[in-house]
Amino acid sequence: MNIKALIKLVFSSGNDLSQNIKNIVGFYPNNVFLFETALVHKSAVYDNSNDYTVSNERLEFLGDAILGAIIADRLFQEYPKGDEGFLTKMRSKIVSRTSLNQLAKKIGLDELVISKLDKKSKTDSIYGNAFEALIGAIYLDKGTSACEKFIDNKILKPYISFEKLENEETNFKSRVIEWAQKGKRELSFKIISETGEGRSKNFEACVILDGVEVAKGKEKSKKKAEQKAAKEFCIKFQVLNE
Repeated sequence: MNIKALIKLVFSSGNDLSQNIKNIVGFYPNNVFLFETALVHKSAVYDNSNDYTVSNERLEFLGDAILGAIIADRLFQEYPKGDEGFLTKMRSKIVSRTSLNQLAKKIGLDELVISKLDKKSKTDSIYGNAFEALIGAIYLDKGTSACEKFIDNKILKPYISFEKLENEETNFKSRVIEWAQKGKRELSFKIISETGEGRSKNFEACVILDGVEVAKGKEKSKKKAEQKAAKEFCIKFQVLNE
C-alpha cells in the first residue's frame, strides 16, 4: 500500500485528519495542510514516489524554538530563585529527544506519522521530531497563545512533574548507550585504573567510542566512575540535547 492510500485509509470518513488533530491538540485546525506536513518524515519525500514534496523538517526547526521558549518561561516562573544552570538542566530534561519521543507516543502522535522507513530502520526520534513540527504547525495556524495552551494543558499538566524532574538523577550511562545504539556506533566502558586502599580507593573509567577513548571519570566505585565518564561524554557530544 502506497503512502497516499495509507493516508486515505487512516483519515477517511469521521476519522479524518482534522478530527485526529482535534483529539490531540484540543481544536480543529484552520489550515489542515500545515498539520499534514508536520507528520511527513523526510523518508516519505525522498523515496522517489512523489507522494509528498515537503517534509516536516522546517516545521520541526520552528517548533523546537517555540517549545524551548515556552518551557523556559514556565520554569522561570516556577523557580524564581533558580539559577541559569539549574533552569537549563530542567529544560533539557523536558525537551530532550528521549522525552519528546515519549510525549509523542503518549498523545498518540506516533500513530499518525507518515514515513517510508521499515520497522528495522525506524527510530523513535522521528516521533520527537514530529512533536516539534506539530508545535510549529500550531504556531503558524493559531499563534503563540494556542501553542502555550497546548503545552500547558495537553503536555505539562498531564505528563510533566517539575518536582519529579528536579529530584531525578539522569542515568548518564543509559543515555550514552541509547545514543550509540541509535547511531549504530561501537561503544564500551572500561576501568582503566584502580588506586588506593580501602575507603581511599579510586577507580578511573573511560568511554570508548569506535575504538577511541573519548571520556573519562574518577570515583570511589566502578559504577560511579562509569557514570562520571558517561556524564563527560554526554557533555562532549551534547547527548542530553538530542
